Formats: sequence, structure tokens, C-alpha cells
Amino acid sequence: MSDADQNTPQEEPVLDAELVSEEAAEAASAVAAEDGSTGALVEEGDAAPAPGVGSPEGESPAEAPAAPDYQDLYLRSAAEMDNLRKRSRRDVGVAENRGVAKLAKELLPALDNLDRALAAVEAAEGDEEHTLTKGIRLVQAELTAALTRVGITVDIPLGAPFDPHRHEALTQQPKENTPPGTVIDVFQPGYVHGETVLRAAKVVVSA
Repeated sequence: MSDADQNTPQEEPVLDAELVSEEAAEAASAVAAEDGSTGALVEEGDAAPAPGVGSPEGESPAEAPAAPDYQDLYLRSAAEMDNLRKRSRRDVGVAENRGVAKLAKELLPALDNLDRALAAVEAAEGDEEHTLTKGIRLVQAELTAALTRVGITVDIPLGAPFDPHRHEALTQQPKENTPPGTVIDVFQPGYVHGETVLRAAKVVVSA
């Protein structure tokens, strides 16, 4: 290289001011966009729920069941036991009444036969009173009293109005000074247990 070439200053490239300004603007925009996106991410992160919140794993547990009301349970149990006792007593009473009625129905024919036998003997004896007949009458009275103690009463409706629910009319006969529908004779007494008719009385009714 010649000295002239060495002494000659090299020309520096000329920078275009418009080009430089455009590059600077693009760099600034890129930085601003990067900062803006980061800020948006931060804001979204701040607004986002914490892990587990709102998710199935983070749901609040169900409320615990309330403690039972032991006083109410006790009162209910006591009421049920009282109803059970009442029902048991009622059932026992019904069963007892059925047993008494069944036994009485079996004894009634024997009592009828005893009464017929005594009536026949007393008719044959006339006005005389034998000790044996009197003793049998006492036994008959004791049997009748025993039936009364268990609630069975003898129904002899002589002179009472005829009741088809308690009496069995064998026949009708006219009778002076007696209104129609009145029991004027009793062939066989009836027996009643409470409100239950064990046997209807066989009667004659005035016409």
C-alpha cells in the first residue's frame, strides 16, 4: 500500500437517522410489549384463585350432622312403651273375657239341668222342705254368684219390654191389662257378659 493510501482517511459509513430511529422505536415497543405481557400475567396470577380453592379437592367439607335430641328420643320411647303396655292390657282383657264367655257357655246347660231337677223334686215334695234339696239350692246359688263375680249376670226379663237383641220369643199370647210387646213368661233365663249376650232368654210375649 502506498503512503498516499495510508495518509488518506477512510470514509466512515454514514448512518441513516431515520433508520436508527425506526430500530429504536421497534426495540422500545418490544420491551414495552414484553413488560406488558409480564404485567398481565402477574395481574392474572394475582386474580387467579389459590391452588385448591374452587376445585373439587378444595371444596368446603359438608356440615357435620347436628347432635341428636336425647330428651325428645326419651319422651318418644316412653310414649311408645306406655302405648305398648296399654295395648297389652287391652289384649289380655279381651282374651280373658273370651275365655270366661267360652267356659260359661259350656256350664250353662249343666246349670239348666240342675235347676230343672230341683224344680221337679220340689214339686214332688210339695210343702215339705228336705235338707238335701235345700243344700243343692245353696250350691246352685254359689255357682250363680261365681258367674256374677266374673261379670256374667242372669237375665230374667219378666214384665220387661221385649228386646230382640237379648230375648228369643217362642210365642205370643194376649194378656189383659198388659201392653203388647211385654214379656209375660220366661221359659229359660238368659245370660249376659257385659254387653255380650251369651244366651238369649226364651220368653213369651204379649200380643
